Amino acid sequence: MARNPHGRRSLLRATTAVTGSLALAGGLTACGGSGTAAESKGGGEKIVTVYSADGLKSEKGDGWYDKVFAAFTKKTGIEVKYVEGGSGEMVQRAVREKTNTQADVIVTLPPFIQQADGKGLLQAYKPQGSEKVNGADKAADGKWTSVVNNYFGFVYNKKELTEAPKTWEELLDGKYKGKLQYSTPGVAGDGTAVLVKAMHDFGGKEPALEYLKKLQANNVGPSSSTSKLAPKTDKGELLVANGDVQMNFAQSKSMPNLGIWFPAKDGGKPTTFALPYAAGLVDKAPHTENGKKLLDFMLGEEAQKLVSEVGGGFPARTDVKPTDANAVELTKLMTGVEIFEPDWADIDKNLASYVDAWKSATGS
Repeated sequence: MARNPHGRRSLLRATTAVTGSLALAGGLTACGGSGTAAESKGGGEKIVTVYSADGLKSEKGDGWYDKVFAAFTKKTGIEVKYVEGGSGEMVQRAVREKTNTQADVIVTLPPFIQQADGKGLLQAYKPQGSEKVNGADKAADGKWTSVVNNYFGFVYNKKELTEAPKTWEELLDGKYKGKLQYSTPGVAGDGTAVLVKAMHDFGGKEPALEYLKKLQANNVGPSSSTSKLAPKTDKGELLVANGDVQMNFAQSKSMPNLGIWFPAKDGGKPTTFALPYAAGLVDKAPHTENGKKLLDFMLGEEAQKLVSEVGGGFPARTDVKPTDANAVELTKLMTGVEIFEPDWADIDKNLASYVDAWKSATGS
């Protein structure tokens, strides 16, 4: 799920996790093509490189990745080199580097984790604790496992709107003209999710596209970055935008006007679906053993207990049941929302044609 050119959100950063903190790194030269022959084979280097969709690391240094990577480094002495972009962007980068693999672990959203597997980027590894992850949230062959669960959602401005909209149909009202925006399907991960949810709620591709064609009259226009829409909504530049629960819940701590809601088809129930952060061990990774250790650590009870408290997300392990204030609030938020499971194999196979049909219907 990508951004411009192929990213989930637009930002691309490389950082290094060191004991107790995260500091900027100058790139990936220490863990790839410029290293010695021994280093390029992972000859004892205390490094692991992660390519990840954004949302789990905080610019303030207090996100889930920040805490977990620092704890991992403190425990193992292994530094985490971190590269952030969109799900699709990370997959495309890894594809380009197949002859000189740089990443050890890749973390993306569906359907791009399936795409990574289909492109031969992943090797089988079942991390410790993965037996506690639901079958739908991991690959049966061990190619990938969810490390943080998350759900698709929308946001609204609580100051301008006395209550959240309830249905897709409400968004066709004239009061939303120029005040509604969703990120671009096929470019943005959460934008692709808009199309997936509409197809589910309206009962197929054609009725979904018919609705989105009508909605285009109110849509501000394309956005390659979902994360930029929440600040606009909080400020009142937008009344409604798309997003995802984990990202928006974390943002709402510093954006007091931001509310989360889930659209329903008129006469139906609000729905959503899981958009987990799924991690896989990269095939021919330069530091395979370190990658395995990091995956084990991310699925460990210590890290999983921090998912809601620190990250505003949902633990991937079903046996970890946090009771912190965020966990209580998230449970309340999801109450009454019907969760469906998309056919990710179909979406992975037909994503390009679905996006082309959306472009045609909306004139995008």
